[in-house]
This record gives sequence, C-alpha cells and structure tokens, in this order.
Amino acid sequence: MRWIVFGGLVLVLLGGAYAGVRAIENGLGGAHGSYSDARGARVVRYTLHSGRLGRDLHEVGIVPAGGGRRGLLVFMLGRGTPSDGLLSDRLFADLAALGARAPAIVFVDGGDHSYYHDRKDGPWGAYVLREAIPDAMRRLRADPNRVAIGGISMGGFGALDLARLEPARFCAVGGHSAALWDSAGETPPGAFDDAADFARNDVIAAARGGARFGRGPVWLDGGDRDPFRSTDTELAALLHTTMHVSPGGHDRSYWNARLAEYLRFYADALAACR
Repeated sequence: MRWIVFGGLVLVLLGGAYAGVRAIENGLGGAHGSYSDARGARVVRYTLHSGRLGRDLHEVGIVPAGGGRRGLLVFMLGRGTPSDGLLSDRLFADLAALGARAPAIVFVDGGDHSYYHDRKDGPWGAYVLREAIPDAMRRLRADPNRVAIGGISMGGFGALDLARLEPARFCAVGGHSAALWDSAGETPPGAFDDAADFARNDVIAAARGGARFGRGPVWLDGGDRDPFRSTDTELAALLHTTMHVSPGGHDRSYWNARLAEYLRFYADALAACR
C-alpha cells in the first residue's frame, strides 16, 4: 500500500512547490529568460525541444555567481513537480555558501510521471542522457568531464537508474527519498508500463547483480517516516554505502532542510572527480 501514501504526499509537495516558485518569480523576474537573484546566481529558464520525445520540455538552469567553468549537477524532481519546483531563497543561499565550489545545476523536466526511463510513451531516459545533459552543458558552459546526477523521489529513482546505465559518465549519484520498490506489484499506477518495464529498470535487482552506479560516491537518504525508507536502506546495504536517515517524511520540508547537505556532497564529488 506504499503507493497510496505516496500519492497523497505528492499533493502536499505540489502546493508548497508552487507557492515557493510564485514568490521567487514575483521578486526576481518572469517565466522565461535569465535573471539574477539577490545572491548573484543566474537562473536560465528555457524550452528544449526533444526530437526523441517529439515534445517541448521546460528546463531550468542555474549558474552560480563568480564565473568559471563549473561541474554540472543534473537534478530531477518528484512526480508531478515542475522543473522549477525546488527554487527557493534557501537553495540560492546554500549554493552561494559554496563559493567557487558551487556547481552549475540543471533541473530536468520529467513530465508528470515519466520516472525518467525509456517506456511506451517515449524514451525519457535517452532524452536526459542524449539531449538534456548535452544541451545544458552548452547553455551553462559547464565542464563536460565533471557531471553528477541526483534527484528527489521519482527523480531519485531516475538518477540511480541512469547512473547504472552509464556509470562512467557520472562523478557521483544521489537518491534523496528515492522512489524504489521490491516488486512491480508495489508500484503506483503510471510509474511503469507493466511488470516487464519494471524488471528492465529494477534498480535493486541491478545492485544485487553487481551493477556500478557512477564512478564516484553514492548518496542515499530519507526521512525516518518516509514510505521508501526500507527499500532505500536495502539499496544502501547492497552498495556498501550509508543510508542517511533524519527526522521527517516524504515531503518538501524534509528536502529543504537538507539542501545544503546535498549540495556539499555534489560539490565535493565534482571537485574530486578526474
């Protein structure tokens, strides 16, 4: 019954996400183009036409203040959350605190419930790997040799799934409250096409088989009341890494409180990546 709880929490997340985004846009600029926030970061909203998906996707890039060729953090959000759903004063403050170590960030549009993998309605995984990332590299002038990938909930699953497909490409991977299941029967409607689709993208089974997830560290975390805590902990054990558990549930307040920690992890991994 885990997916029923998750579905309700999405509604809570969306309400907070839209409220935060409206506050940022009212103070910092319009819906498209570039502008600077009070911390000096440049935010770039743009539309990427995906030839693979045959549709327009709305991406959001952030270039930290100070210039220089930065590593790139590819970040993917939860089910039903727009690509600007994590923008907040807190995010900009946490990014500014990293100074010259702050990565450029692209928030990738995953539609409503693509789970960022190739499926019947389109090659969402290939779109991220072959279109969204190269396009963000060009627009944000990021270092193509230093790329990390991470995400929240649906995006956490997507980050792990894509990192196992192309481990040599990523300096680090993060799954924050990653939406993981042990079997196809546990998944919510829309997450996968069918049992065969789930099996092709079974992250935990891949870990059992010895799959690599990137060429650097893997970060997994979740709240002590998160419905995905048990499966995320299972994956952490298989990968011989730490499952970071803190008070909280599967919601925006939990993730916002840990943004600084997430960004430090990615900044450290990108700085060490060769």
